[in-house]
Amino acid sequence: MTSPSPEEPLLLAELKPGRPHQFDWKSSCETWSVAFSPDGSWFAWSQGHCVVKLVPWPLEEQFIPKGFEAKSRSSKNDSKGRGSLKEKTLDCGQIVWGLAFSPWPSPPSRKLWARHHPQVPDISCLILATGLNDGQIKIWEVQTGLLLLNLSGHQDVVRDLSFTPNGSLILVSASRDKTLRIWDLNKHGKQIQVLSGHLQWVYCCSISPDCSMLCSAAGEKSVFLWSMRSYTLIRKLEGHQSSVVSCDFSPDSALLVTASYDTSVIMWDPYTGERLRSLHHTQLEPPMDDSDVHMSSLRSVCFSPEGLYLATVADDRLLRIWALELKAPVAFAPMTNGLCCTFFPHGGVIATGTRDGHVQFWTAPRVLSSLKHLCRKALRSFLTTYQVLALPIPKKMKEFLTYRTF
Repeated sequence: MTSPSPEEPLLLAELKPGRPHQFDWKSSCETWSVAFSPDGSWFAWSQGHCVVKLVPWPLEEQFIPKGFEAKSRSSKNDSKGRGSLKEKTLDCGQIVWGLAFSPWPSPPSRKLWARHHPQVPDISCLILATGLNDGQIKIWEVQTGLLLLNLSGHQDVVRDLSFTPNGSLILVSASRDKTLRIWDLNKHGKQIQVLSGHLQWVYCCSISPDCSMLCSAAGEKSVFLWSMRSYTLIRKLEGHQSSVVSCDFSPDSALLVTASYDTSVIMWDPYTGERLRSLHHTQLEPPMDDSDVHMSSLRSVCFSPEGLYLATVADDRLLRIWALELKAPVAFAPMTNGLCCTFFPHGGVIATGTRDGHVQFWTAPRVLSSLKHLCRKALRSFLTTYQVLALPIPKKMKEFLTYRTF
């Protein structure tokens, strides 16, 4: 069962970039992106000054709370010992904005990749994509730190990156040049599609776990939903009052959340385009002065791996955790200058990046999903909303399966 009132997030650890070069005025120090590898064995952060830090996970033992076990390493990795995973610094040559790990490649992908890259010894390992200030995308092999590919096409900052979760090595990039681009890393990083239609910078892109849909958020009030099969626009989601800057799908692909500078998160049914719920970021205390009306502007939203919680980062110096069924946050943590957040893939930890180039790790609710939720998650992983509504089952069951019991 879900806990009605999770404990407040505790700060587990904080990573800080090294002292910047005195004359390095071209490099900003913001942490615009943080990412865990899907298998949970690596953490990456764009720590500013044109470099990405790759850190083995879990961190050193003193940072890990009691009861937290990293189920992240396979027995194969364990047999190699921790010594095989060493911290790396990737020098990207440009300010890094977007990061994405590939899923662990499936056997067909490994074979295709190895055929195209015979010169790279263990190409079946994880890869990391980095989106840069000059529009380039650099693809790195995580285990060795080798640069594998350099993808060119964007005309401005690559703000966000997302791999298809099925291991096909299709990469989506979102850019300030107002386009999204689709790349096939099995074909030497060939650009296979350009998605146009946004009128402002594209801030965020997210692929649904079932690989059927792509959501993109730009500096506009509407959100675009694309088909990942035909690369065509399915619909625009209208409802926000200001720029949408972050989006994420639930683990079963049945929900989409979007976060905006209008201080709200909207929960959508991506199949029907219906707006299911809004979460409003009100300030805990009235401001002491005539502060900016955008004090609660949102920066980032993400789902927890089991799909029962959301995390949001806003300009009011708070990390909030929301339970899916409730309209108010269930926990808060104070953080200054937050820009991004992500959950550890096996739960229990949230990583946040800040404008100062720091990364903070927080405890997150550890929850045992109810049987009802597990059944819904299993069914919704392969049934659309319309397919659920067509089932010969009671109305209340349909409402639960389509998240309409809020």
